[in-house]
Amino acid sequence: MDGKPLSLNRFSAFSTYHLVLLTLIVILLPACSGGPAARTAASTPREAAPVVIGQVVQKPMPIDLRAIGNVQAYTTVSIKAQISGELTAVHFVEGQDVKKGDLLFTIDPRPFEATLKQAEANLKQAEANLKQAHANLAKDTAEAKNAEAEAARYAQLFKAGVAAAEQYDQFRTKADSSKAALQADESAIQASESAILANQAAIDTARLQLAYTAIRAPMDGRTGSLMVHQGNLVKANDVPILVVINQIHPIYVAFSVPEQYLPEVKRRMAQGKLKVQATPKDGGRPVTGQLTFVDNNIDLNTSTIILKGTFANEDNSLWPGQFLDTVLTLTTQKDAIVVPSQAIQTGQQGQFVFVVKPDSTVEARPVVVARRTEQETVIDKGLQPGERVVTEGQLRLVPGARVREMKAAPEVRP
Repeated sequence: MDGKPLSLNRFSAFSTYHLVLLTLIVILLPACSGGPAARTAASTPREAAPVVIGQVVQKPMPIDLRAIGNVQAYTTVSIKAQISGELTAVHFVEGQDVKKGDLLFTIDPRPFEATLKQAEANLKQAEANLKQAHANLAKDTAEAKNAEAEAARYAQLFKAGVAAAEQYDQFRTKADSSKAALQADESAIQASESAILANQAAIDTARLQLAYTAIRAPMDGRTGSLMVHQGNLVKANDVPILVVINQIHPIYVAFSVPEQYLPEVKRRMAQGKLKVQATPKDGGRPVTGQLTFVDNNIDLNTSTIILKGTFANEDNSLWPGQFLDTVLTLTTQKDAIVVPSQAIQTGQQGQFVFVVKPDSTVEARPVVVARRTEQETVIDKGLQPGERVVTEGQLRLVPGARVREMKAAPEVRP
């Protein structure tokens, strides 16, 4: 191309290249022309893919709401001292189950016993004063009657001119003094009665204060950490509290659901009791309770409402503060179309399943999923009872692929 003749070496390389290209064309030409070798390769059937097959069934299925729940104590009581004094005894160990009325703490009772004895002595003194006042009243009443009689007699004698005016005045004054003594006696009786009432009230207060020295469990429950130990001084209603008791028989499980489900929940609750199932996050055994509480307002930040289920919790499987999976069953759908959840696949056009046809080939069929549980899925549209679907091995399949059924691998439980 530069005007110079090709050298012998360049001409040899050019000829070799074209010779190799011509050889390849001759080899590939019979295959492209649809010869016997090509027809044999095209007609060889593809090997059937091994898959696990499940059944489409029709059966009752629950309509439920799923949420993350939190265990809460049915009742929580913080124990505080109602009087001041030295904590002389603790009658339980931390984490112990206690019954209503069990003795928990003892505060030194001696100061309150002394106060009670003093109040009782004052009451006896007031009762004695009352008896003396009544005796004085009886004596003064008799004297007053006699003085009044004498004053009346001397009044007649004075009118008749037999008695002097001075004598009449003396007996009249004595009668008036007797009346004043009666009034004083009545006042003394009233004062003694008031003193008795006051001392009785003081006794009741002292007894109550003495009773507060023995702190008892207000309910059945389980004690928490001990906040104040024996030998410490405690004050009435002071902080810190002595111990917290949680009632865990029964126990609450609280969870939240979107507010749009509230009307349905209320309607179903009006028809009967709703079942709540709770499963611990560690894979423990599910337990069943009943929906007993619907909060009185919706959380504006999350647009959810808090519900609570009550559980007997006889085996202590639920513990305050524990998180678990909850399922609230609203009702049961009869004749639901159900497939194993592993059969549901997701593609560019949405969800679908591989349906196994009678000739052992598969068809990719779109489905409309109503709701899903851990193991099963309810289908609204796309499947009929009795059809078979692929549950394992979908990655090897395309529409029209041939399959052969194999057994599912056994489930391995921890």
